[in-house]
Amino acid sequence: MARVEPVLEHAASDFENAVSRYLEFLRIPSVSTDPAYKDEVRRAGAWLEDQFRSLGFEATLHETPGHPILLAHHEGATADAPHLLYYGHFDVQPPEPLELWESPPFEPATVEGPHGRRVAARGAVDDKGQVMTFLEAFRAWKAVHGVLPAAITVLLEGEEESGSESLPGFLAEHAGTLREASAAIITDTNAWDIETPAITYRLRGNVYVEVTVSGPSCDLHSGLYGGAVVNPLNAMTEILGQLHGRDGRVQIPGFYDDVQDLSAGERNAWTALNFNEAEFLGEAGLTQSFGEAHYTLLERLWARPTCDLHGIWGGYTGPGSKTVIASEASAKLSFRTVPNQKPAKIVKGLEQFLDARTPPDCKWRVEQFGGSEGILVPMDGPFMQAARAGLKDIFKRPAAMVGCGGSIPVVGHLQKQLGLDSILVGFGLSDDRIHSPNEKFELKCLKNGILSHAAILARMGKIAV
Repeated sequence: MARVEPVLEHAASDFENAVSRYLEFLRIPSVSTDPAYKDEVRRAGAWLEDQFRSLGFEATLHETPGHPILLAHHEGATADAPHLLYYGHFDVQPPEPLELWESPPFEPATVEGPHGRRVAARGAVDDKGQVMTFLEAFRAWKAVHGVLPAAITVLLEGEEESGSESLPGFLAEHAGTLREASAAIITDTNAWDIETPAITYRLRGNVYVEVTVSGPSCDLHSGLYGGAVVNPLNAMTEILGQLHGRDGRVQIPGFYDDVQDLSAGERNAWTALNFNEAEFLGEAGLTQSFGEAHYTLLERLWARPTCDLHGIWGGYTGPGSKTVIASEASAKLSFRTVPNQKPAKIVKGLEQFLDARTPPDCKWRVEQFGGSEGILVPMDGPFMQAARAGLKDIFKRPAAMVGCGGSIPVVGHLQKQLGLDSILVGFGLSDDRIHSPNEKFELKCLKNGILSHAAILARMGKIAV
C-alpha cells in the first residue's frame, strides 16, 4: 500500500499553487438561479472537467434539462480497490445585495483574519472551496504515486443552489455506474470549529405545504357582515395557533409515532461537545431558546421534528384601510422531519388536524411542494471509521459526530436511488457567511481539508471489498 506521508508533504509544499487554482475557480460567476449566468455555470463545469482530465480522470460534462453535471472517473491502484463516489456542486448563490460586499464578489480578496489568511468571494466555501479540498488531495496522490489508492467517481452538479431538479433523473440514468460505489463522500458541511473536525451523521428532512381555508363566496363588507359570518382569516389564525401545545409539542395526530429517542450514548456525546447556547442565540439577537420541553437546544435542532409557519396572507394588506372580510386565507408552513418519519403520514395528519377544527361553511385546500425524510448514517461502518481515523491523523483529535437541522437533498437521493450511505465531512465554519455578502473561507480550513481528504483516501484505500 502506497504511503500517505509523502502525499501530505507534497500537498503542504504545493499549497500556494492550490490557492492560485482555487482563486481562478472563484472568478467564474456561476450563479445557477439567474438565467443571465447560464454560460458561466457551464464555464465552471468545463473548468473542472479540464482539471480532472489533467489528473488522468475520464471526465464528461453531461447535458441535463437544466445546468450541466460533471461525471469523472479514475480507476484505483488495484482491481480490488474500493470504489468511492465524491459529490459537490460548482454553482453558487446570487451575490446580491452587492452594496454590502467589502470587495467584489467574483474578484476574490485575500485578507488577514483571526486565523490567518482568508478568502472572501461568492462560493468561497459553498461549495467551490470544499470541492477544491478533495480535488487537490487527488492531485497530491497522483503527483507522488501516479495512482489513487481507490477507484474514484466524482459527481459535481451545476444547479444545487437552484433546487437540483435535474439530479434525480441523472442518477437514474447513470445508476448502473454509480451503484458500483461502496460509499459517498460529500464535502458541503462544517467543521465543529477551526481546530476540531466534524462528521455529520444525521440530517432532518423537510415537508413544505401551503394551506388555504375558504369561506364566503366573495369578499364581504365588514360593516354589513362582521360578527355575523365566519371570517377565514380569524379562523385560520385561531386554528394554526393550536399547532403547538404549551410544552412546545406539535399537536398533529400521529406526528411523533415514528420518532425514535436518542440513545444515552448520543446524548452524552452531544453534551461533551460543550455547545455554547448563549453564543448561538446571540448571533440571532436572542437570549432564550424555544421548543419542546425537556430537550436540550442541540437535541431539538438535530433530533426532534418541527412545525413552522413561514407566511400568512389574505384580505387587504395595502396602504390605508379597506374593511373587508376576505373570502379565503392562506399560509405556508414546513415540517422538519427526523429519521423514520414519513412525509405522506405528516400531511395526512395535518389534514386531520385542520378538518377537526374547520368551522361550518369553510373548507381547506392543502398543496404539498415537496417532502424528504430524515437521514441517519450508521456510525460503525468501515468507511465511516476510515473517515474518522483520517481526520484524526490530521487534526490529532477525534472528529465531533454531529447532526444537522437542515436538509441536504442529495443525501436522500443517493440513499434511496442508489442505496449509498453518505459520509458528510466538511471544513466550513459557522461564521463563513454562506449565502450572505462577504462569504469567506479560511485558508487554514482549505489546507486542513486537502490534507484530511488525502489521509481519508489512504485509510479508505485499505478497506477490503
